[in-house]
Amino acid sequence: MRRAKLVLILGLSLTLVMVVVQNTSPVLGRFLWFSAEVPAIVLLVLTAAGGFALGLLVAIYYQRDKKLKTPQHEYIERTFRT
Repeated sequence: MRRAKLVLILGLSLTLVMVVVQNTSPVLGRFLWFSAEVPAIVLLVLTAAGGFALGLLVAIYYQRDKKLKTPQHEYIERTFRT
């Protein structure tokens, strides 16, 4: 299973790199009231980095939330098991 995850991560990373490298023409990027003509590669890298950061924050939040919801009796049961 670990090897399958690694292959999937490497495959998706390679696909992302190929998409970014092939899209270098300038595009009009707009965010709220800002607009600028930037190379598509910059826009794609920023979007990918933003998605990664958001995914990381969500994973950290859920991991922290999971630790806080561990029932006290489960801790005691595991501690005093004979």
